[in-house]
Amino acid sequence: MSVTACCPGHISGYFKRVTGPKPGDNGSIGAGIVINPGVVVSVTAARRTSVSIRQITRVNRIRQYADRSPPIESALRRLGVDMAIVTECHLPVGAGFGLSAAALLATLTAANRLADLGMDPHEIACIAHETEVEHRTGLGDVSACQDGGRVVRSGAGIDGEIRRYNDLPGAIYAVSFGPIHTPAVLSSPAQMDRVARAFPPAEPATADEFFAASRMFARKSGLVTSEVDRVLRACAAEGVSASMTMLGNGVFAYGAKAHAVLRPFGHVYRCEMAETGARIVGGDV
Repeated sequence: MSVTACCPGHISGYFKRVTGPKPGDNGSIGAGIVINPGVVVSVTAARRTSVSIRQITRVNRIRQYADRSPPIESALRRLGVDMAIVTECHLPVGAGFGLSAAALLATLTAANRLADLGMDPHEIACIAHETEVEHRTGLGDVSACQDGGRVVRSGAGIDGEIRRYNDLPGAIYAVSFGPIHTPAVLSSPAQMDRVARAFPPAEPATADEFFAASRMFARKSGLVTSEVDRVLRACAAEGVSASMTMLGNGVFAYGAKAHAVLRPFGHVYRCEMAETGARIVGGDV
């Protein structure tokens, strides 16, 4: 017996950590874009939990990325189930595309169906969010990935206020120069203080305002790397809306000239704004 689920990823443009009285209240506020492609997860009944994380390369070959995922394993222990998990993604792992949140949401959505646990999407999201925060792999991606759109999160946690806008109808392009170690950034008081001070004073009402606020945040936060700086300067010279993928060593951009401007800097990933969150896409239960 097996079940397959998918979940979009999330590119965060800017964020600020928020600490609440309960685990579910911890997280972040900020803004970003929920994107496809995300993660596809196949879950099979097993006597012991195993996790295989696979990346689909540019030439559609499968590359084994990892054979463990402490967050996924922790979430399954919390549910009291053992399963064999296979996750597949086309975007680079750990590079600011919210794939850890997507993998958790897709895994728990599929596990819930396979084991007939009776959880609703809100319960699934709560477990995924608390697991992300506990393992310092993310703060607000799970909240965003509950549904699609360009999102502005003005409240932390799963139940925090989220506004969603469907105002990015074209392709979103990205280049990646590798991961930024998210737990190291999130556990650094000095870096988190700088991030908090860089947080934009006003929420963006339009996509253009979102990109502008994200660029300003990236600069003020001190997270911009030399590779990202070169790309952002090239985008600015051509009038292309762009910013840094948070938290990843890369750039995402939007507009007619975005692909052409990004192409000299490496492989360009094509994404689009997602319209829905995690969902079941197959299974033989």
